[in-house]
Amino acid sequence: MTCQSSESTESIESDRRADNNSRTVESDESRIALAMKDLRNTGWYWGSLTAHEAKEILQDSSEGTFLVRDSSQRDYLFTISAMTSAGPTNLRIEYKHGKFKLDSVVLVKPKLKQFDSVVHLVEHYVQLSRNSDKTPASNFQPSAAPNGTVQLLLTKPVYTATPPLQHLCRIAINRRTRQVQDLPLPNRLKDYLTDYSYNV
Repeated sequence: MTCQSSESTESIESDRRADNNSRTVESDESRIALAMKDLRNTGWYWGSLTAHEAKEILQDSSEGTFLVRDSSQRDYLFTISAMTSAGPTNLRIEYKHGKFKLDSVVLVKPKLKQFDSVVHLVEHYVQLSRNSDKTPASNFQPSAAPNGTVQLLLTKPVYTATPPLQHLCRIAINRRTRQVQDLPLPNRLKDYLTDYSYNV
């Protein structure tokens, strides 16, 4: 039988915590890298656009028009800039514990859905907006109207450039089916379709 001193036990425990923290950092880095890859494929991720520039782009757009950009606040990675009935507004996207969700007031935060990627988050709210027929897309209400609420609608992305026809076809196919592997297509096309599995 061997005995360990309390110092060596503390050292082992400290090493375990450091290893867990290291895995968490690696996991966060890989999740964020994957989120960035998906965002770059969308065509509506604008990168380091400022809030003022986003407002100018959205100014004459219809309600529900949106884009995603890097957040100008250090505590957030991304922001959705969207046209609402009260004008352009910005919705921060929070990243915590490996998940993305919209930032909101403290009382509403626990009710908001969390997602593995920013594109999945946007896709969810676009789908809700399409199905809502002008009812709120979520419990999230960004602010700024006289009664203190603004309806969140995300319906039409603003592309940085005209997307290629292949990408638009991929989106159309993804809206119709999630069973890409069952389609009578060459494997190369199936790979292209599964590389971006979203319908926005």
